[in-house]
Amino acid sequence: MRDILSLLKYKTIIMRKVEHIGIAVRNLEESNILFEKLLGIPAYKEEEVLSEGVKTSFFQNGPNKIELLEATNADSPIAKFLEKKGEGIHHIAFDVEDIVSEINRLKMEGFTVLNETPKKGADNKLVAFLHPKGTNGVLIELCQEIK
Repeated sequence: MRDILSLLKYKTIIMRKVEHIGIAVRNLEESNILFEKLLGIPAYKEEEVLSEGVKTSFFQNGPNKIELLEATNADSPIAKFLEKKGEGIHHIAFDVEDIVSEINRLKMEGFTVLNETPKKGADNKLVAFLHPKGTNGVLIELCQEIK
Protein backbone atom coordinates (compact mmCIF):
# COMPACT_ATOMS: atom_id res chain seq x y z
CA MET A 1 0.00 0.00 0.00
CA ARG A 2 2.83 2.41 0.84
CA ASP A 3 4.34 2.01 -2.64
CA ILE A 4 1.07 2.93 -4.36
CA LEU A 5 0.60 5.96 -2.13
CA SER A 6 4.17 7.06 -2.79
CA LEU A 7 3.66 6.82 -6.54
CA LEU A 8 0.39 8.75 -6.40
CA LYS A 9 2.02 11.44 -4.29
CA TYR A 10 4.83 11.89 -6.82
CA LYS A 11 2.97 11.00 -10.01
CA THR A 12 4.17 14.07 -11.94
CA ILE A 13 7.81 13.97 -10.88
CA ILE A 14 8.84 10.34 -11.15
CA MET A 15 11.51 9.27 -13.61
CA ARG A 16 9.93 9.21 -17.06
CA LYS A 17 12.38 7.17 -19.14
CA VAL A 18 16.00 6.18 -19.56
CA GLU A 19 17.50 9.36 -21.03
CA HIS A 20 20.85 7.81 -21.96
CA ILE A 21 23.52 5.31 -20.98
CA GLY A 22 26.94 6.83 -20.26
CA ILE A 23 30.05 4.89 -21.25
CA ALA A 24 33.53 5.87 -20.03
CA VAL A 25 36.17 5.64 -22.77
CA ARG A 26 39.90 6.31 -22.89
CA ASN A 27 39.90 7.78 -26.40
CA LEU A 28 36.79 9.58 -27.64
CA GLU A 29 37.92 9.77 -31.26
CA GLU A 30 38.57 6.02 -31.50
CA SER A 31 35.37 5.22 -29.61
CA ASN A 32 33.32 7.47 -31.89
CA ILE A 33 34.58 5.44 -34.86
CA LEU A 34 33.74 2.19 -33.08
CA PHE A 35 30.19 3.31 -32.18
CA GLU A 36 29.60 4.75 -35.68
CA LYS A 37 30.38 1.28 -37.05
CA LEU A 38 28.35 -0.45 -34.35
CA LEU A 39 25.22 1.70 -34.64
CA GLY A 40 25.54 2.66 -38.31
CA ILE A 41 25.17 6.38 -37.52
CA PRO A 42 27.52 9.24 -36.61
CA ALA A 43 27.50 11.04 -33.27
CA TYR A 44 24.99 13.89 -33.39
CA LYS A 45 26.88 16.05 -30.91
CA GLU A 46 30.27 16.48 -29.25
CA GLU A 47 30.67 18.73 -26.25
CA GLU A 48 33.14 19.53 -23.49
CA VAL A 49 31.87 20.01 -19.93
CA LEU A 50 34.67 21.94 -18.25
CA SER A 51 33.21 21.68 -14.75
CA GLU A 52 33.34 17.85 -14.96
CA GLY A 53 36.65 17.59 -16.84
CA VAL A 54 35.04 15.57 -19.63
CA LYS A 55 34.51 15.53 -23.39
CA THR A 56 31.34 13.82 -24.54
CA SER A 57 29.74 12.62 -27.72
CA PHE A 58 26.15 11.48 -28.15
CA PHE A 59 24.61 8.88 -30.43
CA GLN A 60 20.86 8.69 -31.03
CA ASN A 61 19.54 5.28 -32.04
CA GLY A 62 15.75 5.36 -32.24
CA PRO A 63 14.51 6.53 -28.83
CA ASN A 64 17.80 5.51 -27.18
CA LYS A 65 20.89 7.61 -26.58
CA ILE A 66 24.46 6.64 -25.76
CA GLU A 67 26.88 9.16 -24.24
CA LEU A 68 30.60 8.48 -24.57
CA LEU A 69 32.76 10.23 -21.94
CA GLU A 70 36.49 10.90 -22.11
CA ALA A 71 38.39 12.56 -19.26
CA THR A 72 40.12 15.83 -20.04
CA ASN A 73 42.16 15.91 -16.83
CA ALA A 74 43.50 13.40 -14.31
CA ASP A 75 41.27 14.70 -11.48
CA SER A 76 37.95 14.26 -13.26
CA PRO A 77 35.42 11.66 -12.13
CA ILE A 78 35.78 9.85 -15.48
CA ALA A 79 39.58 9.64 -15.12
CA LYS A 80 39.16 8.15 -11.65
CA PHE A 81 36.53 5.70 -12.93
CA LEU A 82 38.77 4.59 -15.81
CA GLU A 83 41.73 4.13 -13.47
CA LYS A 84 39.69 2.01 -11.06
CA LYS A 85 37.38 0.06 -13.40
CA GLY A 86 38.53 0.59 -16.98
CA GLU A 87 36.31 1.37 -19.93
CA GLY A 88 32.63 0.50 -19.70
CA ILE A 89 29.23 1.59 -18.53
CA HIS A 90 29.63 4.54 -16.18
CA HIS A 91 26.02 5.56 -15.51
CA ILE A 92 22.38 5.28 -16.47
CA ALA A 93 20.56 8.59 -16.83
CA PHE A 94 16.84 9.09 -16.32
CA ASP A 95 14.75 11.92 -17.72
CA VAL A 96 12.77 13.83 -15.08
CA GLU A 97 10.32 16.69 -15.39
CA ASP A 98 11.32 18.50 -12.18
CA ILE A 99 14.83 17.64 -11.02
CA VAL A 100 14.63 19.56 -7.74
CA SER A 101 11.44 17.74 -6.70
CA GLU A 102 12.93 14.43 -7.79
CA ILE A 103 16.08 15.06 -5.71
CA ASN A 104 13.88 15.80 -2.68
CA ARG A 105 11.74 12.70 -3.27
CA LEU A 106 14.78 10.44 -3.58
CA LYS A 107 16.36 11.91 -0.43
CA MET A 108 13.11 11.19 1.43
CA GLU A 109 13.26 7.61 0.09
CA GLY A 110 16.72 7.26 1.66
CA PHE A 111 18.99 7.61 -1.39
CA THR A 112 22.28 9.47 -1.12
CA VAL A 113 22.23 12.37 -3.56
CA LEU A 114 25.68 13.51 -4.68
CA ASN A 115 24.43 16.87 -5.98
CA GLU A 116 21.91 18.57 -3.69
CA THR A 117 21.72 21.36 -6.27
CA PRO A 118 21.45 20.40 -9.95
CA LYS A 119 24.31 21.51 -12.20
CA LYS A 120 24.69 22.13 -15.91
CA GLY A 121 25.58 18.95 -17.75
CA ALA A 122 26.04 17.99 -21.38
CA ASP A 123 23.34 18.02 -24.06
CA ASN A 124 21.45 21.01 -22.60
CA LYS A 125 20.56 19.27 -19.33
CA LEU A 126 20.50 20.01 -15.62
CA VAL A 127 21.91 16.96 -13.85
CA ALA A 128 22.33 15.39 -10.42
CA PHE A 129 23.68 11.99 -9.39
CA LEU A 130 22.79 9.32 -6.85
CA HIS A 131 25.58 7.48 -5.04
CA PRO A 132 26.03 3.96 -6.47
CA LYS A 133 26.34 2.42 -2.98
CA GLY A 134 22.59 2.90 -2.60
CA THR A 135 21.62 1.79 -6.11
CA ASN A 136 23.16 -1.68 -6.39
CA GLY A 137 26.48 -0.32 -7.65
CA VAL A 138 25.02 1.71 -10.52
CA LEU A 139 25.65 5.45 -10.73
CA ILE A 140 22.26 7.03 -11.50
CA GLU A 141 22.00 10.41 -13.19
CA LEU A 142 18.88 12.56 -13.17
CA CYS A 143 18.45 14.78 -16.25
CA GLN A 144 16.11 17.65 -16.87
CA GLU A 145 16.01 19.52 -20.19
CA ILE A 146 16.98 23.19 -19.77
CA LYS A 147 14.17 25.27 -21.23
